[in-house]
Amino acid sequence: MTLRRVVTPLVLAAVLLVLWLYVRARPLDAIEARSLNAAYLASRTLTHLELTVITAAIILAIAIPLGIALTRPGARAVAGPVLVVVNIGQAIPSFGLLVLFGVWLVTVGVSTIAVTTFVIYGLLPVLRNTMVGLHQVDRAVVEAALGMGMTRRSTLFRVELPLAVPVILAGVRTALVITVGTVALATFIGAGGLGDVISNGIASNRTLVLVTGSLLVAVLALFVDWLAELAENYLRPRGL
Repeated sequence: MTLRRVVTPLVLAAVLLVLWLYVRARPLDAIEARSLNAAYLASRTLTHLELTVITAAIILAIAIPLGIALTRPGARAVAGPVLVVVNIGQAIPSFGLLVLFGVWLVTVGVSTIAVTTFVIYGLLPVLRNTMVGLHQVDRAVVEAALGMGMTRRSTLFRVELPLAVPVILAGVRTALVITVGTVALATFIGAGGLGDVISNGIASNRTLVLVTGSLLVAVLALFVDWLAELAENYLRPRGL
């Protein structure tokens, strides 16, 4: 595991270096130059990261509290219907959902439409893993904590959630990778991101532009996954 933590960023850096050297060595025409210059790629990467971070933050703010609420005794009756609704959100193709919201919410701004779509699409892994993680906590441990005089609130935050952290973080990691990939679709409603580079390559029939955009999205997704793995290992309670 330690070797992987070191090797992954080195491999990703090597891929970017090879890509940069290859693009730099190629004589670019005017169309390719417009998409493969440093300023353009940097701006699209920053937009991609901004949309990803905002989407991920909203997903966590919604899915984790909702998952906790749905595992409480008084709310378990509605857990099934809520999961069905969230499953429908992910079952709908993200591109179709993006276009649909683009038509319905045309007045709210393309960034808002994009973030709304990606939040709906990325909720399921975090919500499901939060619920599964809490359900997997041994009930005997919970009863023992209550028997020691701890309140249900204290038991939740000091016993149940720490034991559920590994499963919850696995869902967060999955949602992050999904979000990085789907944010590329934001280009189709003019919200920017690295999808612009891919779209330019397709529209202009420039394979180099298309491959560059695709590789940048792939490297970014793998880098985010690597960061999430580090966070997962750091936040995992010791002894689990």
